[in-house]
Amino acid sequence: MEIAAARVASIHYTLTDDAGQVLDKSPPAQPLRYLHGAGNIIPGLENALEGRQAGDTLKVEVPPQQAYGERNEALVQSLPREVFQGIDTIQPGMQFQAQSERGPLLVTVVDVAGDQVRIDGNHPLAGRTLHFDVEVADVRESTEDERQSGRALAA
Repeated sequence: MEIAAARVASIHYTLTDDAGQVLDKSPPAQPLRYLHGAGNIIPGLENALEGRQAGDTLKVEVPPQQAYGERNEALVQSLPREVFQGIDTIQPGMQFQAQSERGPLLVTVVDVAGDQVRIDGNHPLAGRTLHFDVEVADVRESTEDERQSGRALAA
C-alpha cells in the first residue's frame, strides 16, 4: 500500500542539519505515525513521502520554505523584565506562550541582560535546510476517527 492522502504512515527518521549534526530522530521501536495530507508533518517531507511504501528508504533535503519558513527578525525583540510577572528566574532557553495578533506564539528566551529579556518567536529550525534519512515502516488505511480528528491515533 502506498502513502496517500488520508492514510496513516509510520516512519523511522533521523533529522540532521547541514553539518550532519543529529537534531532529532525517532526512537528505535517507535516510528513516527502521522495522517498523510493532514498537515501533521512539514510539507517538504510529506511531499517526498507521497507514493512510498513500507520498506522504502529515502534521503530528503527540505529547504526552509518547505519546513519552518525563513527566519523573521521582527519576531526577535527585547521586553522589560516586568512583563514576566510571577516568574522568579528567567534564563536563556526557557519558552513561554505569548499572544500575538495572529494568535498564540511560542517564544524562546535568548538573552537576559539587567531588566531586559530578549525573546525569539521564530521556530528553532526556521531558516535552516533540514536533512532527513527516512525508512517507511508501515502504511495503512485511516479510521473514521482519525480522519475526523485530522491525526493518527494509537494503533
